[in-house]
Amino acid sequence: MRSVQLVIAFYITFLVYAMVSYFIYEESVTLLKELLLEGVFVLLTVGFCFFDLKGVFSLYRIHTIHWRNLLFSILFPVFTAVAVYYGMDWLDNLLFDEGYNIFYDYIQYDHSFLWAFIFICIVAPVFEELAFRGFLFNQLKHVANTNVTIIATAFIFALVHFSLLSILWIFPFGLVLGYLRHRYNTLWLGMIVHFIHNLIVLLLDYYAFFGFWEVEDYSISVSLDFIYSL
Repeated sequence: MRSVQLVIAFYITFLVYAMVSYFIYEESVTLLKELLLEGVFVLLTVGFCFFDLKGVFSLYRIHTIHWRNLLFSILFPVFTAVAVYYGMDWLDNLLFDEGYNIFYDYIQYDHSFLWAFIFICIVAPVFEELAFRGFLFNQLKHVANTNVTIIATAFIFALVHFSLLSILWIFPFGLVLGYLRHRYNTLWLGMIVHFIHNLIVLLLDYYAFFGFWEVEDYSISVSLDFIYSL
């Protein structure tokens, strides 16, 4: 069946992409490399969507959503962001005696906050939702029931992030995003949840890095960089 072939192709393509990205980032991180990798991710996502343009476009229609569910989509990622940020930080310190901060990598970029915001808060929510809750969800619906589709998309979503510890929260997070996609047949709520979650985590990382770490050589330039990027 065509949908099965597309799901397999999607899974293999994005798993290979995740593996290649992981090893490239392990070697070194530069703005050019990140731009190229993010560009490839966007092109792969859009390329797969061409196989289901009608189904994907239908997910961007404006639907009537109860205010309680909209409120949930705003408050839920606030809870997940804080819980995940401090929970993963505690776990990293427990297992590896050190935490991770995204600005370890982004400090070398001019306008570091702006680039981090673009990659983490714009590209990820828009194109990850399009890829996993859009194209992949649509294809799996043709060959599986709703529960299997939600679970499978959440699992693949977690798997391609290529982080064993992150699976602990990305998988249940993906389940909620999948449910919202199914319940309202739209990507908008998922993108809102994803955006707010990533934004809060980014802001917490920014505060932790520049609020508690003494980076004297960067103190003035980074402050200006933050102001200009807003």
